[in-house]
Amino acid sequence: MSTPKLKLGIPKGSLQEATIKLFDKSGWKIKEHHRNYFPEIDDDEITCSMCRAQEMSRYVETGLLDCGLTGKDWILENESDVEIVADLIYSKVSSRPARWVLAVAGDSPFKRPEDLQGKRISTELTGYTKRYFQQAGVDVDVEFSWGATEAKVVEGLADAIVEVTETGTTIKAHGLRIIAEVLVTNTQFIANKKAWADPWKRRKIENMIMMLQGALRAEKLVGLKMNVPSAAKDSVLAQLPSLNSPTVAHLLNSDWLSVEIVVAEAVVRDLIPKLKDAGAEGIIEYALNKVV
Repeated sequence: MSTPKLKLGIPKGSLQEATIKLFDKSGWKIKEHHRNYFPEIDDDEITCSMCRAQEMSRYVETGLLDCGLTGKDWILENESDVEIVADLIYSKVSSRPARWVLAVAGDSPFKRPEDLQGKRISTELTGYTKRYFQQAGVDVDVEFSWGATEAKVVEGLADAIVEVTETGTTIKAHGLRIIAEVLVTNTQFIANKKAWADPWKRRKIENMIMMLQGALRAEKLVGLKMNVPSAAKDSVLAQLPSLNSPTVAHLLNSDWLSVEIVVAEAVVRDLIPKLKDAGAEGIIEYALNKVV
């Protein structure tokens, strides 16, 4: 009997490197081949295909792929009927959701979407942008942009753009001004409706999601381990925030304790000096691969 296969889509382009790194941290090694759209993965139950995020939801909807990762924006753009399995907040730049924004020249008179009545809008997200302005009751001419969208306003080729940004830096660098937020987007793991209804495929997908989310959760956390004299136990424990209660164990033939905790990485720089002052010694910080 042949091994069942799950057909997984990996987004090619801006999300490609971040996605492969996430799978690596989650336990799956994906090996790319130059000019090959079918990378290897070290799981006999999975086959991989590489395709652009803009097209992923179409392939998943039709069943060419069982599941895949793409942006919420492209699912809405394509109006794809797929199962949204999980939100996975990661990108090529940060762990924040990205935004599609409506931007105009810094010195233009436009302050609201309504001010663009009869104007030309350039964007890659044409379908969603048309629906956005239709719902606002504003008649505009939406044109597809093949790239360098920010330059379209500067060059006089468009009155405004709808472009994706994480930080807004590039938009500001082109002398543009954001006048509205059109859509907040993030990476989503999607599945074909029939594949999701298949017990084996659904279980395989659910296990994969558990590991992917565990890897993402671990990115913002670290482990701390320290030795604490019994007399300082209460003062040290009073300083500890935690994901769960700390693990406390007696050291062999000693009045000292071993204390271990998982904390947000952002608090460590302030926390360690406090722990030291409270009596902790031999403090070790270590990275986490997954928190499930």
